Amino acid sequence: MASSAAEEQAAPLAERIAHHRRWTVAALALVTLAAWAWLATRPMMMTLSLPMVALMWSVMMAAMMLPSAAPAILLYGRVAAQHRGAVGPSWQFLTGYLVAWSGFSLIAAAVQVTATTSGLLDPMNLYTSAAVSAALWIAAGLYQLTPLKGACLAQCRSPAAFFARHWRAGPAAGLRLGLAHGLFCIGCCGALMALLFVGGAMNLAWAAALAVIVAVEKIMPRGDRIGRLAGLAMVGWGVARIVTPALSRGPPAF
Repeated sequence: MASSAAEEQAAPLAERIAHHRRWTVAALALVTLAAWAWLATRPMMMTLSLPMVALMWSVMMAAMMLPSAAPAILLYGRVAAQHRGAVGPSWQFLTGYLVAWSGFSLIAAAVQVTATTSGLLDPMNLYTSAAVSAALWIAAGLYQLTPLKGACLAQCRSPAAFFARHWRAGPAAGLRLGLAHGLFCIGCCGALMALLFVGGAMNLAWAAALAVIVAVEKIMPRGDRIGRLAGLAMVGWGVARIVTPALSRGPPAF
C-alpha cells in the first residue's frame, strides 16, 4: 500500500516535469530562432548609437548562447519543479543568464563604437585590421589554454555540479543562479566572442560558426579537449597571418 501511494504521488510530479520540459524546449527554440531571424532581417549596423549597437549585441548573444545553455536551463526547471515554491520559475534563471550577457554586450558595443570612431574597425564591414585580427586570434587561442578558461568551462559543462555548489533556495534564487551561470559562461566564451571582430561584428555566418564551437565545447563529449585543440589552432592561424601576408587580406571567407 505504501509503495502504491508513493507511485501515485510520483506520477503527477513526473508529468509536471515532462510538461515543463516540453514547454521550456519549445520556448528556447522559439526565442533562439526569433533572435536569429531578427538579426538576419536587420541591415548591417552602421550607426554609432551605443544603445542600438548594444541591442544588436544582446540579441546576437542570445542567439549564439541559448542553445548551449539549454542543459542548464532544463536542469534548473526540473529541480524547480521538484521543489515548487522554494525557488523561482525557469524564466527567472533565463532572465539572470541574459542579464549577464547583456552586460557583456554593453561592453562589446562600447568597444565597437570606440574602435569604429578611432579607425580600428572598418565601418562598412565591421572587421578589424590584419594586425589586430592576428592579435585577436592569438589572444583568443591562448585564453583557450588557461586554467581560468578551464574552470569556467567546467561549470558550463556540468550544470549539476554548478547547482550543487551554488544552489540557494529563495524567491529570487533563479535570478541569482542565472546571473552566476551567465558570468561563468562569459568567463568561458567571452574571448571567443572577440573573434566576431575578425569576421565582421554582424556577420551572421561567422557568428553561427562561433556558436557551433561554443556548443561543442560545452555539450559534446571531450568538448574541453576539443576547445584546447581549437585554441592551439587559433594561435597557429594568428601567427600564420603575421608571417604570411596573403592570409592577412580581409576577413574569413563567409
